[in-house]
Amino acid sequence: MKARRVVVLLLLALLVYFVLIGIRGFYLLTQDSWTLRLLGGAVLALPLVGIWVVVAEVRFGLATQRLADSLNAAGESASDRPPELPRMPSGRVDRVAADAVFEQRRTEVEADPDDWRRWYRLALAYDAAGDRRRARAAMRDAVARAAGSAGRST
Repeated sequence: MKARRVVVLLLLALLVYFVLIGIRGFYLLTQDSWTLRLLGGAVLALPLVGIWVVVAEVRFGLATQRLADSLNAAGESASDRPPELPRMPSGRVDRVAADAVFEQRRTEVEADPDDWRRWYRLALAYDAAGDRRRARAAMRDAVARAAGSAGRST
């Protein structure tokens, strides 16, 4: 629940920021100079891009949370969390241990590539190792496959 409060607080702060930037952009559009008008148009584009990014991230977070809730409801998540990977003295994850976990998860995904649960677990393994790019890609696959399987079951 604390995370949701933080997200709401950050969204409100972004909303205030976007409104302030939007006001400044409209002000620049009313100026006589064409360069200021052009700058005003560019300034107005920033909140639009920001809103698009925020909406995409919130939708991704909500979809991920729905998958986690679905696993929790089925009683699967507690036993399927990735193990805490050992770390080197530098703080980085031990590559050999991470490769063993990834190999297990990858084998599970290859055995049933349409099962969103397997993609979800692969994403958790990548996240535990700190590989955010691959974790997000695997989670996007899990969300897409879950949406596809929900569409097939109706």
